[in-house]
Amino acid sequence: MQYKAYTLHNFRNLPQIAKLSKEQQKSIEVVGSVLPFKTNNYVVEQLIDWSNIPNDPLFITTFPQKEMLKPEDYKKIEALYDSGADSQAIKEAANEIRLRLNPHPAGQLQYNMPIFEGEKLFGIQHKYSETVLFFAAQAQICHAICTFCFRWPQFAGMEELKISTREIELLAHYVKAHPEITDVLFTGGDPLIMKAELLAGYIEPLLSKDIPHLRTIRIGTRALTYWPYKFVTDNDADILLNLFKKVRKSGKHLAFMAHFNHPVELETDVVKEAIGKILETGAMIRTQSPILRHINDSSESWAELWRRQVALNCIPYYMFVARDTGPQEYFHIPLAEIWQIFRKAYNSVSGLCRTVRGPVMSCLPGKVQVLGVAEVRGEKVFVLRMIQGRNSDWVHRPFFAAYDENAAWFDDLKPAFGEEKFFFQDELDSILMPGEKEPVY
Repeated sequence: MQYKAYTLHNFRNLPQIAKLSKEQQKSIEVVGSVLPFKTNNYVVEQLIDWSNIPNDPLFITTFPQKEMLKPEDYKKIEALYDSGADSQAIKEAANEIRLRLNPHPAGQLQYNMPIFEGEKLFGIQHKYSETVLFFAAQAQICHAICTFCFRWPQFAGMEELKISTREIELLAHYVKAHPEITDVLFTGGDPLIMKAELLAGYIEPLLSKDIPHLRTIRIGTRALTYWPYKFVTDNDADILLNLFKKVRKSGKHLAFMAHFNHPVELETDVVKEAIGKILETGAMIRTQSPILRHINDSSESWAELWRRQVALNCIPYYMFVARDTGPQEYFHIPLAEIWQIFRKAYNSVSGLCRTVRGPVMSCLPGKVQVLGVAEVRGEKVFVLRMIQGRNSDWVHRPFFAAYDENAAWFDDLKPAFGEEKFFFQDELDSILMPGEKEPVY
């Protein structure tokens, strides 16, 4: 299959668009002017059920919906279109809305970018001591864009919001200088939007024997969902698979971090073939997804998703809570409800599926897991722990938040038992604001 992208500029060329009302077509244009929109022929032809519009989960996953913007913001952009405003006026209005959508949650710009040899590294994030995230400039787009993507600023056309770099040698230099780093995660966007030769230029320097403390190369990608032909029939498929083999032959572990939201994404023959080819290289595929209203907000959907992944020799890894950015209000689910969905799904699958961890919030202090709801000392509480923390000493220490049936994110929670702050708060403040300076790694 030859790849063909559909964006705001050509989506009306899709034959299936005739199945949408004029109002639905207009909403794609209006919302897509603020939140990035891109899909492709594989998603449109093989994943979306056009007889189930507008409720099909894969349609909602890639096509903007009117309710993803606040009513007043939608009306503002709609009025510009109706008045025949030029593209610059629409862009300026869209940018004003974008800046109010918390474009970089959890302190990504302020606190995750290290300062190295006197310079801030804008294409690297180093939040947890063992793991570095790398944003190659050529990977800041995807084969298709999820409507809920928490990294939507990477594709929104506002350069000041982008996290990226083209400096290949910088990554190896930084990792070599930090013996605590064991894992490098290539992320984006999607690093597998790059040609294999270009990706190799970033990965191969890390395979040097001069960096013995680096044990794992991770690749965070949606390519298996949105373009599995990348591993099967694309011109550089064999080169890419050989690169994976090279990582394994170097003695490094290759962790393929696949993103699947819904069981239907694992139904096609080509995705099954692609998974098989990746596993043959010695890589391991771990799977993750946020839980999202309108897409996968049922225990049955999650249980089936995990079962299919295990049947294909993938390892269920994370159920995330949708981050507090972009159109979160459209997708969010209260934490209490999410925990019930997770618990019911977890209870209905075998132990091989129970490698999954969740529900997990990637928030400012770290990865916070909701372990459950309980009554302690006569008070109903959320039981929480960190799977990762800005200080590793915070990890795996249970703590409690007052129960709130409406809380949908960590910032909505308050300490239980009348406490003023969570156990880590003072140290978190000292890490983030050491004398008004940014952290140096």
